[in-house]
Amino acid sequence: MKTVILCGGLGTRLREETEYRPKPMVDVGGRPILWHIMKSYAHYGFCDFVLCLGYRGNMIKEYFLNYEAMNNDFTICLGSKSKLYFNGTHKEQDFRITLVDTGQDTMTGGRLRRVRQFMDDEEFFLTYGDGVADIDIRALLEFHRGQKVLATVTSVRPPGRFGALVTEGSRVLTFQEKPAGNGWINGGFFVLSPSVIDLIDGDHTVWEGEPLERLARQGQLAAYAHEGFWHPMDTLRDKNQLDELWKSGKAPWKVWE
Repeated sequence: MKTVILCGGLGTRLREETEYRPKPMVDVGGRPILWHIMKSYAHYGFCDFVLCLGYRGNMIKEYFLNYEAMNNDFTICLGSKSKLYFNGTHKEQDFRITLVDTGQDTMTGGRLRRVRQFMDDEEFFLTYGDGVADIDIRALLEFHRGQKVLATVTSVRPPGRFGALVTEGSRVLTFQEKPAGNGWINGGFFVLSPSVIDLIDGDHTVWEGEPLERLARQGQLAAYAHEGFWHPMDTLRDKNQLDELWKSGKAPWKVWE
């Protein structure tokens, strides 16, 4: 079962990091956030990835082309009979990654449409390349199959941006630093039938627009409510918060060993 990851956006709100590299390649704890997302899926046995590239996609290609050398010790024999021997193995041995240039200015729906030829005729995962969560991916898949719909979206409560106060007169009764928001939002981590790609008209179709709205009108869009950890990396502040969680050794999304 394939996992499609949208990796082509400009990441304009994180311009401090994305001016010279694509957002999925921004580091969290010394590894691209894309790596963290892929490790989450792989933990549940889903290691077949399709990456929808766009802005500075060559950097993502270079990262994976050089992955073996950068993550192994190796011995190299130089000269006319040059050979390369990797000493040991890394933990991503089973990853299969298809990298597809889906265009610089293509919208999210258009990117999904452009990778259709690389998909099987079975359900697949779709998510964004800039957010992490501790979602049980197998439980999500089982929920989707039980709903008997064409699409399931993971609904999450957004992390709060400000501390919340409950006051009585001039006295603070309770204070909670950055509580979760009250409403539910699209957290990504979709499970989709391949037929939903037919709802996408072209490169300028936004997946979160007419395709999802039509599925909802037809009663074909289910919501998997995730009460656990979810955090996007939209701003430099978000990146720094994720970095601190990783460095503390208590990153909630690190479900793998």
